[in-house]
Amino acid sequence: MTALSPAELEARLRLHHLPELGPARFRRLMDAFGSASAALSAPASAWRALGLPACSAEPRRSPEIREAAARALAWLESPGHHLLCWDHPSYPALLAELNNAPPLLYVAGEPALLERPQLALVGSRRASAPGLDTARAFARSLAGGGFVITSGLALGIDGAAHRGALDVAGATVAVLGTGLQRLYPNRHRGLAREILDAGGALVSELPLDCPPQPGNFPRRNRIISGLSLGVLVVEASPSSGSLITARLAAEQGREVYAIPGSIHHPGARGCHQLIREGAALVERVEDILDTLRGWQALPPAEEQSSPAAEAHPLLALLRAAPHTSEGLAAASGWALPQVLAELTDLELQGRVAREAGGWVHRVG
Repeated sequence: MTALSPAELEARLRLHHLPELGPARFRRLMDAFGSASAALSAPASAWRALGLPACSAEPRRSPEIREAAARALAWLESPGHHLLCWDHPSYPALLAELNNAPPLLYVAGEPALLERPQLALVGSRRASAPGLDTARAFARSLAGGGFVITSGLALGIDGAAHRGALDVAGATVAVLGTGLQRLYPNRHRGLAREILDAGGALVSELPLDCPPQPGNFPRRNRIISGLSLGVLVVEASPSSGSLITARLAAEQGREVYAIPGSIHHPGARGCHQLIREGAALVERVEDILDTLRGWQALPPAEEQSSPAAEAHPLLALLRAAPHTSEGLAAASGWALPQVLAELTDLELQGRVAREAGGWVHRVG
């Protein structure tokens, strides 16, 4: 932040901590006064003339706001801690295109990742085992080819996407819906540390100590999509926040991809809805790469299972939908003992898994 004086940096942090001062109002102040320092010095009547509420203007010189800015400045003194301002050359170019781009971004880790080609992988927090496998496999392939994998550190598909990138020593970015000093969910604190240790980044537009608040998670989705060339939805219900991310991506001019699933699986309905609305149907990594020619060239895909294994009739049935052992026997025409023996072999190979009293196909 060498382009900003210490006084201007402190002033921007004070503005950022004011209540009800979002990106639009922050920019309105900057446009009107030319700097955060001048905005803080302006009379309250000038703020009112810009349409800003009293709850934003009144506490700007309060000890609480000054102390919050001081804590942020202290945080920035630690190695690996950064603050990116929307009018600075280091701010991510794709994100800067948004009308409601965050005026400030806190970054822990490697900020240069935010300028590299990114693909967002999102989906249900209550994903099925096949959905988690699919997310992890796609993230491995894309990260192995040089794309940064961006997601939200949530349980379910988000976590699988981050872990897939880490599997191949790839780069991954987690965009939080909390402050960077209030990591959420608690179960992913270890994952956040792994991301940083592997050279990734944690990103948030929120004050460092901002706790989990329901309204902040849909709000952060515009950052996930805004940083990325495209968004892949792996598994989601029609009411999922992942569909918000996908629709924001479409509004931002980004590519939207969705993986279809069984008509009997509730987690596939959101993806099917996106496909009806124009999202690209994805079955292979190449379906994504075909729309991103010129951004990145992937090395040969990971070694696939043998043609004989791919042609296995039980796998073909399970790719279409989960089945019970008896259902597989009826659909294949095989005797139940033969089906059970084959399923045992496939389970040992990691090709199938038991889930909810039935059998499912495993990807990767």
